[in-house]
Amino acid sequence: QVQLVESGGGLVQAGGSLRLSCAPSGRTFSIYATGWFRQAPGKEREFVGAISWSSGGTFYADSVKGRFTISRDSAKNTVYLQMNSLKPEDTAVYYCAAAPALSRNINLYNSWGQGTQVTVSS
Repeated sequence: QVQLVESGGGLVQAGGSLRLSCAPSGRTFSIYATGWFRQAPGKEREFVGAISWSSGGTFYADSVKGRFTISRDSAKNTVYLQMNSLKPEDTAVYYCAAAPALSRNINLYNSWGQGTQVTVSS
């Protein structure tokens, strides 16, 4: 089993920045990729971006490309989601998740964190 804990959410004004953290524990050797997803009220959970633990390769949803950056710190066993130029439409609960492959397919992610709220005011 893999456990994931997110932190770093909060309230920020439009145009501001936040950095979320995701710390996995447990059977972390089984994690090939960590993805970030978000879910706004009344909407389906959507892919934000993902990173490969081995190569550091990343890819993003078009809606956040150029504004959000995912990175990892292997020494701290932590993945980060740096969010810049935030917009009110970025308001959502953000989740990190682990998968055995780098993908935007939500069905491949088999371990999830509890989520952290991000609210962007206009």
